[in-house]
Amino acid sequence: MTKEQFEQLVSEATQGLPKEFLEKLENVAIVIQDYPSQFQLSKVGYKKKECILGLYEGVPQYRRSNYNRALPDKITLFQKNIEQIAGDESKVKDIIEETLWHEIGHHWGMNEEEIQKATLEHRKRKKD
Repeated sequence: MTKEQFEQLVSEATQGLPKEFLEKLENVAIVIQDYPSQFQLSKVGYKKKECILGLYEGVPQYRRSNYNRALPDKITLFQKNIEQIAGDESKVKDIIEETLWHEIGHHWGMNEEEIQKATLEHRKRKKD
């Protein structure tokens, strides 16, 4: 998949987020990299060649006070890892969407358990 095709899927997934999510993504950049750097992996305690699909870097919403004039927080999606997990192009958009949900959860200060619960609820609503 080309970078442009992947970017289009990310754009569609982002625009498909509920309005209240989009409003809270002020000052958050969503970027695409092929793979995480060694620095990014070590920052979250992963070893070289571990597969992560996305990474949130910033100050979670609940820890902010007087948070102005700051660089944007960043959500990075790792294209090649997402494509590898997807197996084929038809599943890439779903994985992008779930990865975005996951990283936005970190932006809000949610832990892994809370994110999994929110993701399951989102999947259920999406099916209905």
